[in-house]
Amino acid sequence: MSVNKPFLSKPHRLKAFSYKGHYAYSVTLCTKDGMPRFEDSLVVKQMEDILRKQTLKEDFELYIYCFMPDHLHLLVKGKREESDMKHLITRFKQQSGFVFKQKYKEALWQNSYYDHVLRKDEDIKIVAKYILEKPVRKGFVDDYREYPFSGSDIFNVNEIWYDS
Repeated sequence: MSVNKPFLSKPHRLKAFSYKGHYAYSVTLCTKDGMPRFEDSLVVKQMEDILRKQTLKEDFELYIYCFMPDHLHLLVKGKREESDMKHLITRFKQQSGFVFKQKYKEALWQNSYYDHVLRKDEDIKIVAKYILEKPVRKGFVDDYREYPFSGSDIFNVNEIWYDS
């Protein structure tokens, strides 16, 4: 049985929602077969650069990213009515996957991804903090600020706990 089969067995997008506009999304992208691809700082740096360029190009704010060894957590928010989260993720996965395959001769991403559209009553800082704490909960670091593969283009992650 393929590792990907259970993931693809049900749809993960909301049918009656366009995924366009000024919405915030928590997104998780998994590596192909759960392989640990994000342990090398050079790989992560290259992926961060692609992610930043793509969020800028697609008119999204990059609230939080956290590269875990075998997956990536994102918290993004559309800046315009035309900001399309599905297009952002598709383009990011295509570009990062292409670059990775050129260098390492292996696929980077599992098919599809998990997403959550934040509701108006959800505090984006609470979601950001939750994502930043993932490496602590996994035992990689004692303090989220020690983890080298997470960051934000919106928040100062070293102060996010203290400015609430």
